[in-house]
Amino acid sequence: QVQVVESGGGFVQTGGSLRLSCLVSGRTFSILAVGWFRQAPGKEREFLASINWDSGNPDYPVPTKGRFSISRDMTKNTVYLQMNSLKPEDTAVYFCAKGRSIWPGSSSSRYDTWGQGTQVTVSS
Repeated sequence: QVQVVESGGGFVQTGGSLRLSCLVSGRTFSILAVGWFRQAPGKEREFLASINWDSGNPDYPVPTKGRFSISRDMTKNTVYLQMNSLKPEDTAVYFCAKGRSIWPGSSSSRYDTWGQGTQVTVSS
């Protein structure tokens, strides 16, 4: 069993930055990849990035590439999401999840073991 817990959310002004953390615990040797998603009220869950656990290679969709950066620290069993130049439309609950494969991609069905999420609010 693997558990993931997100942290680092909060309030930030437009143009600001936040770094979210995803602490992974349990059978960490079984982890292949970890991804970040977000969900705003009334919207579908949106894929932001994933990272191959062993190599540290990231995968980004076009919309977030450049502003968001994913990384991991294996010594701390933590995956980070650095978010820069934040906009009000980035306001959402941010989730991390364990991927079912090395490159799980953007579909949420390819992830399991979701955290409870952390709220990010960007004020204008």
